[in-house]
Amino acid sequence: MIMLARRIPTCLALACAVAATPALAQDEGYVAPRATAYEEVLALPDWTGTWHQDWSRLFGVAMRPIVLTPAAQAEQDRIAADYAAHGGPPLDHEAHCLPPGMPSIMSVGGMPMEVLYSPGRVTILVEAYGQTRRIFTDGRPLPDDPEPFFNGNSVGHWEGDVLVVETVGLHQFNSIARGIYVQHSDQARIDERIWQPAADELIVEMTVTDPEVLAEPYTSRIYFRRQNEFPIREYVCAENNRLTTGEDGANVDLGLDAEDDPFGPPVSD
Repeated sequence: MIMLARRIPTCLALACAVAATPALAQDEGYVAPRATAYEEVLALPDWTGTWHQDWSRLFGVAMRPIVLTPAAQAEQDRIAADYAAHGGPPLDHEAHCLPPGMPSIMSVGGMPMEVLYSPGRVTILVEAYGQTRRIFTDGRPLPDDPEPFFNGNSVGHWEGDVLVVETVGLHQFNSIARGIYVQHSDQARIDERIWQPAADELIVEMTVTDPEVLAEPYTSRIYFRRQNEFPIREYVCAENNRLTTGEDGANVDLGLDAEDDPFGPPVSD
């Protein structure tokens, strides 16, 4: 009984302390600041919704042919000949679910994207590989020594209703154009112009420069249409990824060699 009597005052004290905690927090009267900076977003063109690639011009349209430097062309020819003789490209990066990065991520697989606004930033969500591009429009300069990212380091500004974007610091695994196997240099750069030519239409124009690989700038356009009835879906590459690589190159393993192969011969009794 003496032990119980000693515990009762202690429990009452703890209960009072706990009960008083919400009241103390409420009495502080803190009011979070309002997001008034979002007023600048109201002046921007309305790009809300889901943008799907125009299937009549899927994967983009080259505005001019790709012209490589002599050294890069020689390396491109060597790699292409090796792939022709031994099979390829090996698709190692895809088999390990690495994203293609910029500029390819904007057109991979014909998958859709969303454009989100916040003060000082434009965010592009791409369904493919669940990728996110952050384009800072707060006036900051490009980094002098950018860390290499798959989507690069991007800053932008508005020229009327046109979003102008500069991207540097591309990951070494990125390809600067479809079908180009030569690795880009650390001087690679992407300049974009994004605008609406008409209602529910969006154009992304990208110009890639790399003095060590490209003899002249390479420009392409990707055309999108707003289709809100088909929202972006979750994309988890590692889930049920059947792409494999090995000495024989890339292959798709559907598991048809298993004992429960649904397309195999009937099991005899």
